[in-house]
Amino acid sequence: MDRLISCEFNMDTACVELKFANGSMIAIDTIAVENVIADNMYQRSELDYLIYNDPIGYVELILNGNPETYLKTVTEYKPLDS
Repeated sequence: MDRLISCEFNMDTACVELKFANGSMIAIDTIAVENVIADNMYQRSELDYLIYNDPIGYVELILNGNPETYLKTVTEYKPLDS
């Protein structure tokens, strides 16, 4: 890939878009990612936080990291006892 020019969330398409100096672009469908990776609302909330506040961190996590392990580490879900 060429030099990254911009990385931002596009609310119209619900994608994080990366634009490169050579004119190429990558769009990550955030809804599809959440449907595959997130098991509960806490994990979805963490992904949403990254999308809005650190889109580059989000892209690095999705493309190069292990998002399942990350989400299990940073979110704690305790179901209510019945």
